[in-house]
Amino acid sequence: MARLAKMERELIVERIRTGLDVARQLGCKGGRKPKMTESKIEAAKKVLASGVPAKDVARNLGVCIPTFYRWVPVSAQA
Repeated sequence: MARLAKMERELIVERIRTGLDVARQLGCKGGRKPKMTESKIEAAKKVLASGVPAKDVARNLGVCIPTFYRWVPVSAQA
């Protein structure tokens, strides 16, 4: 039974990989869409330069603080 289960798992993995490869060839990309766009990043940098705290900017953009700092590092805020 264990060999049969292992073979079935290998077949499932093979089918999934094949499906993902076909999807990539068709131009599909997996995963979530990024919450921060280039325009949001540029706007955030401008607002930060005017002296608004990063916490307020992140709240207005609808992202959490770690996500905000991932896209707009501290070094870019200076």
